[in-house]
Amino acid sequence: MTDRASEAPTGVRIRRAAAADRPAVARFLTEHWGAPIVVSRGALHAADELPALIAEAEGEPAWAGLLTYRVHDDACEIVSLDAVPAGRGVGTALVTELVRQLGADRIRRLWLITTNDNLAALRFYQRRGFVLAALHPRAIEISRRLKPTIPPVGEGGIPIRDELELERML
Repeated sequence: MTDRASEAPTGVRIRRAAAADRPAVARFLTEHWGAPIVVSRGALHAADELPALIAEAEGEPAWAGLLTYRVHDDACEIVSLDAVPAGRGVGTALVTELVRQLGADRIRRLWLITTNDNLAALRFYQRRGFVLAALHPRAIEISRRLKPTIPPVGEGGIPIRDELELERML
């Protein structure tokens, strides 16, 4: 991947996280995820140690967004994605830049896990070309053993039980 920073059409600068950003990445993840640890498909990820893209809005001191990911063979998993506030195009800019960089590395599949209650994520990703690839019923039971802070009930009062896998072929 290149280290070139990109300019998103929303006035947001997207850049790769550097080693010096790691403490701030850990703080950001703790603020938005409760800890820098993310669980997907029964695996713990120290998201603050993964490659990341940072979104910086012009004239703003705080980050506008963060995307962490991990590459394995010819696939890339989005481990976390946050845009602050949502709805300004920051999440789209982060995903677009990741896809651009992955294309240079010949990655064929971009995928992620979300939970059954996360309707906003399902809407977001499907509108950006992702499709439902798998349902993992009751997978959150395993995830809670690894990260007990996962709440029992999520958005809209929906019990958090299942993991949904979305993918986009590149």
